[in-house]
Amino acid sequence: MENCDNLYHENLPNICQIVKNRSKKCCEHATCKQFLPIISWLPKYNVQFLLADFVAGLTVGLTAIPQAIAYASIAGLPTQFGLYSAFMGCFVYIVFGTCKDITVGPTAIMALMVQAHVTGSSDYAVLTCFLSGCVIFLLGIFNLGVLVRFISIPVTTGFTTAAAITIASGQVNNLFGIKSSSNEFIESWVNFFGHITETRRNDAILGIATLVLLLLMMKIKDLPLSCKMLTKYISLSRNALAVIVGIVLCYCLSHDGWLPFRASGEITKGIPPFKPPPFSTTVNGTKVTFGEMVTDLGASLASIPLISILESIAIAKAFSKGKIVDASQEMVALGLCNILSSFFSSMPITGSFTRTSINHSSGVKTPLGGAVTGALVLMALAFLTTTFSYIPKATLAAIIISAMIFMVEYERIIEIWRSKKMDVIPFSVTALVCLFWSLEYGMVCGIFVNAIFILYKSARPKILISLEKVNSVPLGLVQVQENLCYSSAEYLKSKVVKFVTTQGDNSIKMIIIKGDEITNIDSTVGLNILSLKEDLSLLECSLICWNWNYDAAGVICRLHPKERSMFKFGKSISEIVAEVAYNMTQTEIVDVPEDS
Repeated sequence: MENCDNLYHENLPNICQIVKNRSKKCCEHATCKQFLPIISWLPKYNVQFLLADFVAGLTVGLTAIPQAIAYASIAGLPTQFGLYSAFMGCFVYIVFGTCKDITVGPTAIMALMVQAHVTGSSDYAVLTCFLSGCVIFLLGIFNLGVLVRFISIPVTTGFTTAAAITIASGQVNNLFGIKSSSNEFIESWVNFFGHITETRRNDAILGIATLVLLLLMMKIKDLPLSCKMLTKYISLSRNALAVIVGIVLCYCLSHDGWLPFRASGEITKGIPPFKPPPFSTTVNGTKVTFGEMVTDLGASLASIPLISILESIAIAKAFSKGKIVDASQEMVALGLCNILSSFFSSMPITGSFTRTSINHSSGVKTPLGGAVTGALVLMALAFLTTTFSYIPKATLAAIIISAMIFMVEYERIIEIWRSKKMDVIPFSVTALVCLFWSLEYGMVCGIFVNAIFILYKSARPKILISLEKVNSVPLGLVQVQENLCYSSAEYLKSKVVKFVTTQGDNSIKMIIIKGDEITNIDSTVGLNILSLKEDLSLLECSLICWNWNYDAAGVICRLHPKERSMFKFGKSISEIVAEVAYNMTQTEIVDVPEDS
């Protein structure tokens, strides 16, 4: 049984059969339903859902419009670009999305990540949207949603926390009417304290009052009042109400071209034209080619798609209501949302937690609610751009800051501290690097620190070695409580040899490596096991591999077929010791010279 070739044969995947099965699957109706989820839910659509979807879409639209305008200012783009980014994703997600609650559009984090690259031209933001969409779409098509699992919760929490602090800090100057050329964390506070004497009284009063009212309105739905439905929708529509009040105050108090507050300024009227994303641009009279634009965007072409995926899938999981989230299909939907939005001059977009939460709270029944939201944004672009030019920047700053206060995951940080304090290290590294360097490199550094932890653990697996005496034979029982990989091969060898050489009077005659938990090994581990056997033989000690998985044992047996006798299966330790002792006795008899 132990010497059977079939047991140690390496089973390789049948690539041709896999490709053939996948090709057949592509043509099946189930695959079409998976790629186009609208096929599944639209035939079952009930007319009674229409009112709920309309109300939810309208409520989300009233939040999306002021947020889009605010996020354009964070990104350093003209105000209309925020609205350009807020409608196409809503329509596309209806067809390809799997979660009824998600609303796709501009977010504060996406805006902040784009901001560093649009100094010279807004074309960079649109190209980033297109290229990010292509990356996300391809990852989804190749079913690589699994990559998201390599980013731990401490890292994402640190990133989100730092992003929220940075975004809120960037709006402090606008809250007090102070001009600022940067939205970065340190630069914003340096500018604020350096120009605090330039605070505009009207802006400061409006900004602080709006911020306080927004925070109060957020909690009004929790009051024990009889008109629960009214307080609920007042709370959900708080951003729209703040903008309306700000516009009315700014318009009524203005005269002869003088405005009482720093306002958003003129917004280009009309729906953006449908055109391909820019593959070249002009900055300060100098033409920049596509290759140069890609070079300028640099690491953001990896980090922006990654963060976009993380945001959207995290939201889908939060609102999945017990259903399994198809991460790859969500990536396909998000990629197409970005690709098609880029043809309408959009900056990168993703799922918005705030608007998704409002959508869910409003009782949306199907993804069709997104059509109402998208239509409302288009109507705003067509008819209300002149009105939006009166939105005070202090009002938008208050809206952003109020959202960022609740974006920091305070409870999650406490949970990380309580559960495993070592996880605070990747959290802190991510947050600090994001705050004091950049968001992209903060995420990279956090992942790198996590990778170091994983590599250290894999290089030093938990190995217990105990001294046993069986049938009067002293032996070392090695229990490997984790899987072995190439990084831990040398560690196992050194630990066993050290154990044998440090036993003093107890001369170890045998080492037994228990392999119940060793499911697979690589060639490096296999070669080190063989090397360990040779080293132990010099110390007059034999090596036995007891009850190993056949896949793991097969690696060593294929390396050195003569060493199959080293593996023992289904026997007790006492039986193994007796068998080895008997074999050694027989060997000694054979080795005795004939003339003795």
